[in-house]
Amino acid sequence: MKDKRVLVVSSEVVPYLPENELSTTSFEVAKMIHGKGGQTRIFMPRYGLINERRHQLHEVIRLSGMNLVINDMDMPLIIKVASIPKERMQVYFIDNDEYFKRKALFTDEDNSLFKDNDERAIFFAKGVVETVKKLNWAPDIIHVHGWMASLLPLYIKEYYKNDPLFTDSKIVISLYNNGFEGSLGDNFMDKIKFDAIDESKIKTISQPNYTNILINAIEHSDAVVKSSDELPKDLLDYLKTSNKPVLDYVPFEEFESAYTEFYLNKVL
Repeated sequence: MKDKRVLVVSSEVVPYLPENELSTTSFEVAKMIHGKGGQTRIFMPRYGLINERRHQLHEVIRLSGMNLVINDMDMPLIIKVASIPKERMQVYFIDNDEYFKRKALFTDEDNSLFKDNDERAIFFAKGVVETVKKLNWAPDIIHVHGWMASLLPLYIKEYYKNDPLFTDSKIVISLYNNGFEGSLGDNFMDKIKFDAIDESKIKTISQPNYTNILINAIEHSDAVVKSSDELPKDLLDYLKTSNKPVLDYVPFEEFESAYTEFYLNKVL
């Protein structure tokens, strides 16, 4: 992995959010690459429940200040940065007061999905790409973790398909058993089509439930990692037909060698 550039994009990352399979695995992926001499950049949303003072987040003025158009609305993009203690790895936080200031991740006090989770996912995907473009940092691999990040493969392969920065980038999607009940809303496809993405590329999310959103991510990725030992049956059934390189679930004691081999021999 020496000198390889890997962009790690995740819905959740420790130590900024509580430990779970997703937040821990995405951190460990970046740490492993960093430890083997690779270059990493980690991106995640700046949820309102992240303690900015404790984790020493600070806004990067030269990266902030852009407006992203989401469903015909101008939404300011704010970029904050922190360093993971002891690891010397930088984490970039995609922020917007309308979408990420609330003190919760994806659901309200009644455990109902936020009605704008679809727009939050679009904003996060576009915010990541626009920031990487400003950094002028061309990744060899883009490794996506979590459903909030799962529109990134679609947007890179379609909305940003003519951007030379990502011409040689390979996209890996990690699948987790951390879904949600219900749907992201009836207007999800229309909001994506507003960005001139052809309807044929988003047929799988005409019903935007957890499984269908990840199936769309698989369609637009180059390789897949099973990051949970158990996954929804519909997702596994689709995966069997995808003809994409797949890394089966491995426990943490086999993590480093398995991921390294997969990156170098199946992805790149």
